[in-house]
Amino acid sequence: MAPEVATPRVVARTTGLLTAMGGLAAIGLVLGTPGELARIHPAIAALGPITAVVGLGVMRWGNRVPQLFYRVLLAVGAVGIGLFAYVSPTESGAVAILALMVFASMAAFLFFSLVWSYSFLVELLVIGTVVVVARGDVTAGSALVLGVLVVGSAGAVGVLARRAASAGEDALTGLVNRRGFDEALDAAVRTSVRTGEPLSAALFDLDHFKAVNDARGHAAGDELLRTVADTWSSLLPPGAILARHGGDEFSLLLPGHDGAAALACAEALRATLPDVGTSVGVAQFALGDSPADLMRRADAALYRVKSVGRGRSELDAEGMSPLARDLAAALSAGRAGGLAVHLQPIVTPADGETVGIEALVRWTHPDRGFVPPVEFVPVAEREGLIGALGAFVWTAACEDARTLSEATGRPLFLTVNVSGLELDDPGFVDRVLATLEATGWPAQRTVVEVTESLVEAESTRSVRALEVLREHGLRVAIDDFGTGYSALARLDTLPTDFLKLDNSFVSAITTSSRRARLLRSVMALADALDLILVAEGVETPEQARTLAALGCPLAQGYLYSRPRPVAELVAELAPADVPVV
Repeated sequence: MAPEVATPRVVARTTGLLTAMGGLAAIGLVLGTPGELARIHPAIAALGPITAVVGLGVMRWGNRVPQLFYRVLLAVGAVGIGLFAYVSPTESGAVAILALMVFASMAAFLFFSLVWSYSFLVELLVIGTVVVVARGDVTAGSALVLGVLVVGSAGAVGVLARRAASAGEDALTGLVNRRGFDEALDAAVRTSVRTGEPLSAALFDLDHFKAVNDARGHAAGDELLRTVADTWSSLLPPGAILARHGGDEFSLLLPGHDGAAALACAEALRATLPDVGTSVGVAQFALGDSPADLMRRADAALYRVKSVGRGRSELDAEGMSPLARDLAAALSAGRAGGLAVHLQPIVTPADGETVGIEALVRWTHPDRGFVPPVEFVPVAEREGLIGALGAFVWTAACEDARTLSEATGRPLFLTVNVSGLELDDPGFVDRVLATLEATGWPAQRTVVEVTESLVEAESTRSVRALEVLREHGLRVAIDDFGTGYSALARLDTLPTDFLKLDNSFVSAITTSSRRARLLRSVMALADALDLILVAEGVETPEQARTLAALGCPLAQGYLYSRPRPVAELVAELAPADVPVV
């Protein structure tokens, strides 16, 4: 690795200065030695002025050229020094010219990798040896002193350069440390302000890292940190800087990435270490932000993640779209922010008796009024709010279901829709179980709804999450069944208890005899697999009578009830002799 001080501007100015000084020294040697100009070939004599001009040009414009240019410059310069020294009329002049190799060796070890620098040092020593042997008039003592000077100056500069670089390096992981990250952040912010390109930052926190140290020792904790650093370092996009801030916290700087792209990058890194729980806060640079402001917002997003259960990523609201910012504010306020859960009864078609309820999230915006879920749920998924939204829905649904069940005296079951992003979150299962315990709602009367499209794109982690929930007593429903095809082949292997038949299927059962026969076949399939069928979207009495005649066990739809607040359902379903609170 090259030293961290090797920024384009520093390389250009320092290398250009050393090159110009070498050229001026050559000019001074020629002009300061009586009669030497007449004894040197004009092409060789011109090397001094040319070198000086090249050095001045590098100082002015060198930050615009690739690093390869400097390697070629040094290699060619070393050959030029050898030629100039070989044709020098006097021994002292040859030694003086060869001494310019000190400048070249310093530049190499100051800015380039050790492998290349050592190779260049060997080139210098070979050229110097060839010149000394070919001339025959340079004493062994002078050659030895010259060699020691070149090697010693190169080594000293190399040590100093790498010590300076290590001041910004974390000793345990080899990543940039907090000091180095802050310097890179300052430079990135200046660049973003000047060019207008997006810039984002992320803070990563390893969940329950202290428990690793306590249970397995600090050596195991250090090994975990190195594993995280090595894994993520190999996957960074171009220009990204990963740093260890200290303890179990890492930071990531992402020039050229807006908030959404940075969030996706953070999620991709989290996914590479599924066994290491990670919480991430992401923020996008906004005009007027200082570097400290950007990191403060990333830290605030990280705090929100940890406060609702850890194990996910969240994008700071100030970097979001206006609707996402409003949704984030609503989530912070909970029910006071206009968010609510409405409950839709699930009934037995034969008698219309309510036996269960589905929880559906609703949001009343302070200015826009009612915002449909199809509008704000995708925003929550896209901008890192789905975890917080899911946490709200689970808590509110369990609380309202308990209120309704106690008020009516009915052992209702509760179904809750789950996003694929939630299900793939390593902390999802623990959050659900913790919510059930906190609200007192029984796991045995809880159903997790997943869509058929999610089942088609199943991941090992998602399926395992469903299996763990079932082990704790919850049940699983496949929602919108009948709109796809691949879930049918997996019904015998997936952890499934309910099939919720899509409303587009139910709508035609009274007008199509084939559809009615198909429904009877689906019911037979569900019965053979010990699954419970729920017909969704029942809107007419004719549909309800057909379902009852076919023996469909459960149904829901606007015919029975629209999704309503729990207070309305309590007033409707509570026995007359039980006072409604």
